[in-house]
Order: sequence, then structure tokens, then C-alpha cells
Amino acid sequence: MMVRAKETQNNYLTEFELKFSKTGVTGPSWLSEIRKAAIQKFAELDFPTTRQEDWKYTNISAIANAAFQLAAGLGIGVDLEPARQYLYGGEDAARLVFVDGQFSKALSSEKAEGHSVRIGSLAEFIRSAETPIETQLARTADYGNNAFTALNTAFLADGAFVEIAAGALVEAPIYLVHISTGGPLETVAHPRNLILAGHHSQATIVEQYIGLGASRYFTNAVTEIITGDGAVLDHSKLQQESDAAFHIASLHVRQGRGSTFRSNSIALGGVLVRNDINVVLDGEGAECQLDGLYIENGAQHVDNHTLIDHARPHGSSRETYKGILDGKSTGVFNGSIVVRKDAQKTDARQSNKNLLLSRDAEINTKPQLEILADDVKCSHGATIGHIDQEAIFYMRSRGIDQTTARSLMMYAFCNEIIERIKPAEIQVLISKAVFARITGGQGLSEDL
Repeated sequence: MMVRAKETQNNYLTEFELKFSKTGVTGPSWLSEIRKAAIQKFAELDFPTTRQEDWKYTNISAIANAAFQLAAGLGIGVDLEPARQYLYGGEDAARLVFVDGQFSKALSSEKAEGHSVRIGSLAEFIRSAETPIETQLARTADYGNNAFTALNTAFLADGAFVEIAAGALVEAPIYLVHISTGGPLETVAHPRNLILAGHHSQATIVEQYIGLGASRYFTNAVTEIITGDGAVLDHSKLQQESDAAFHIASLHVRQGRGSTFRSNSIALGGVLVRNDINVVLDGEGAECQLDGLYIENGAQHVDNHTLIDHARPHGSSRETYKGILDGKSTGVFNGSIVVRKDAQKTDARQSNKNLLLSRDAEINTKPQLEILADDVKCSHGATIGHIDQEAIFYMRSRGIDQTTARSLMMYAFCNEIIERIKPAEIQVLISKAVFARITGGQGLSEDL
């Protein structure tokens, strides 16, 4: 395994030299320096193994041993019509679509509300001298201790850029859609998203990852979010990769004074999934809410690692993650809350609840607190259980069949997460996706 993993690492290093060795060919000099530093760090770190505590229950040897090719350009000529069913919000929605890591102008709609929002291809904005990208890109996502973040940063080429002006109230959601076309070749894409929310702005971002077909590919995504003082940002991520796909993603958030950040992470697809969410409450009185839902079957493996770092006083955070596991699927939840020495009056609560539907399903859960301040309110907990058979019996006695009763119980379990999603149109589309997953594709009844 180690020999093949080293070969894979060398392939990435060689591919990097071929693509980015000449400064200025694929971007400005400042970006070239970031890429070089990131590839050097990737070479030092190498792929993580189960001997490392943060990867103890997640074996990524299938990724480390595979010879993935850069997806960019390989999907040219692929029929993208099936992808249109995943383009939510209507024709007039503000939407950025990326196919195999490359911006698709044909599928995108760069409309935004007035002059309060600038959105578009990250590659295009990097070439522009009128954006603050140089001072923000790769500054929040630390690639110093994460090989996959370092790899994404080294191959940083395109993705979504969203800048919300100070004081702007953006009512319509902004969609960031990443589509993998699949095909005979095993490919890798490194999507990058940068979202800047100005002081006292309000907006909703929906980040989607979609797989067409059932082929094996690798998505290695990084999203950076910076919220200004008093900003309110809702961020929903809907992951619907193919059942054979690998999905490694990290979300890095830095919050300003009095800002509010709400995250909803929904994981439905992929054979091996890892989500890292790191939020730093870097301003006094900042508020954070992390909600997550993962539904697994077969041999799926989903690993959620979260870190909420209370760096300033009077901050509050709420975190609720729920999982439903069936078949021989496995899951991991590792949620850390850190309260710094000066972060007095912090209020933090964390919960992880899991529903196991089969004897072979397995979950490893580890909520944890690190409190360095002395005037705080903090709590955490985890539960693992099975479907309430008495409730099933009650519904069956009222004429509901076994399959429908189980589906309703599972949906009720998920609903605590779903009902918090904003706005309503996003809640509806996620409700349909979740119910379809629970019922094996039957969809959501109009009566629910």
C-alpha cells in the first residue's frame, strides 16, 4: 500500500511541475508562490493514514492508491442535459456551474441583485486587478496540516467567487454547482470557492456537488468564507456524488464581530466521504450554528470532522449532527469545541445522534470540549439507537404499511435538521432529496 501511495504522490508532484512550473503561465506571481508552497507541504505531509488520530477510522488508501487524472477538459462533449434537473432556483437564479472543475458559462447565470453582489469564475477574478482576492485567497484555509487542502491549493485553478457588499440584503439564494460527468477515465477535480460577506450584509449560499452516472472519480474541494462584522450568512451544502465517488471537502470560516454563520451539511452520495468544517469565531459576540445530516447504505463511509474555535468573548455556538446508517455502512463524527482563555461568557452546545438500521452498520462518535476559560456554558453529547418498534407497531395498527412507517420514522428523525434550513425553497429541495434517499427514489409525498 505504501509503495503505491508514494507512486500516486509522485504522480501529483510530476503533474504539478508540468502544469504550474512556469510562473505567470496560469496566473499571477503571488498565486504561483502559494501553489509552490502548497505542493511542498503536500510532499511533506503525504496522504494521511489510520495511524493518525484524525484519520483513525477513515482509510483513504483507495484514493492514495489510485491514478486519477485531472478532470479539467476531459468532459468536453459530454451531454450535460441530465444536469439541468439539479439546477434549482429557476432560470433567473444567480448560479455558477462548474463541470469537471471548469466554469460552464452555458449553464451559469451570473445575475445578482443590483450592484450589491459580484459573482463569477474564480479564475476570471484572479486575472482582474479590481478584487481583493490576493489578500483573501488561501488565507483562511490552512494547508499546513492537511494534505488534501494542500493538494487543492497546489492545483488551484478555478471555482466560485462571491463578494457581497457591505450592508447588502440579498434575498435570493446564490447557487454554486459542481458537476462531475464521470466516464471511462478515473478523474480528480479540485474545486475552490471563496465567499466574502461584507459588514452587516445578509445572504444565502447553496453549494452543490453532483455526480452524473455511476463512475469512480475524486472530488477534492475547499471553500473559504469570511464574514464581516454584523454579517449574517446561511450556507447549505448538498452532496449528491455518484455512489462510487470519493468526496473530500473542507470548509473554513472566519467570523467578524457580531456576525452570524449558519451551516447545513447534507451528505447523501459517495462511497467514501470526508467533510472537515473549521469555524473561528474571531470577533466578540459572534454566533455560529452547524447542522449536519448523513444518510448511508451499502458500503458507504462518511466522516464528519468539525472544529468550532471560540477565540473571542460572548460568542455562542450550536451544533447538531444526525446520521442514518444501513447495510454495512460506517460513519464517523468528531466534533471539537475549543474555548480560548480570553473567550469568557461563551455559550456552546453540541449533539450527535445516530440511527442504525442494520446490525452491520457502525458509527464512531467523539464529541469533545477543550475549555481554557472559566466563565462559560458548554455541553456535548452523543446517542446511538434503532428505530422505535413501538412507534412502528402503532402506525401499522393504523393501517400504515411497514415500509412507509419506517420511512416516516426516518424522515421525522431528519426533520429537526431540515426544518432549520433557510430559505423555504432550499428546505423543499433538500427535503425531496433526503426523502428520495430514504425511500429508495420514491420521492416526497405532496402530503408531507
